[in-house]
Amino acid sequence: MYAPERQQEILRLAREGGRVDVLSLAEEFQVTAETVRRDLKALDRAGLVRRVHGGAIPAGRLDFEPDLAERESTAADEKDRIVQAALGELPAEGSVVLDAGTTVARLATGFPLECALTVVTHALPVAARLADHPGIDLHLVGGRVRHRTRAAVDAWALRAYGEIRADVAFLGANGFSPEHGLTTPDLAEAAVKRAVIASARRVVLLADSAKHGQEHFARFGDLTDVDLLITDSGLSPEDAAAIEAAGTEVVRT
Repeated sequence: MYAPERQQEILRLAREGGRVDVLSLAEEFQVTAETVRRDLKALDRAGLVRRVHGGAIPAGRLDFEPDLAERESTAADEKDRIVQAALGELPAEGSVVLDAGTTVARLATGFPLECALTVVTHALPVAARLADHPGIDLHLVGGRVRHRTRAAVDAWALRAYGEIRADVAFLGANGFSPEHGLTTPDLAEAAVKRAVIASARRVVLLADSAKHGQEHFARFGDLTDVDLLITDSGLSPEDAAAIEAAGTEVVRT
């Protein structure tokens, strides 16, 4: 089977099943996993599928939301570099809001022991990582907890964020671009992220470059709502320049 034929069949399987994985495709077509990854990369470049950890989904699935375990293992090296840069944005004193998201949770893990900050979060994984930190005055925002993200949403969370004004908010997103703004698959999650943006004087977005250009169902802001984007070197200099031209500072790690 020639590569274009195989890629067409992969696309059919993705559309029928909602997802394909590398190892199953390699076994089905009797090719190496690397060959399948090249096929998926070609389909991704053509805008027909979107690559996710271990496989791909059809490009039209704007409501797709991987679970925490899958997101935690995706772009791990890039996230670690983003976190190292983000640690430099922590204020010497004052208050910080930490949004839900695996990159933000990694930031919480990296807080230095000498940190003395007030931290507000609605994300259980973030709170768990800071609960025993000796210098952190931790405030956990309540609400209905979404199983997929372990984050509190709905009226309680929105009301709590409406009552504070923090120095810095570290924000996560499933997709970002100058054209489509900041997006995530869930409307309730988007509402809380919108409240997080409004709750802080400075907003720092932590997002790996694979999220650039991605568009999801629920929009919660413009990229211009972000003061600083910290991403990885996979974001091209041209795309970074376009974002900065609109008013958002960009750090590529």
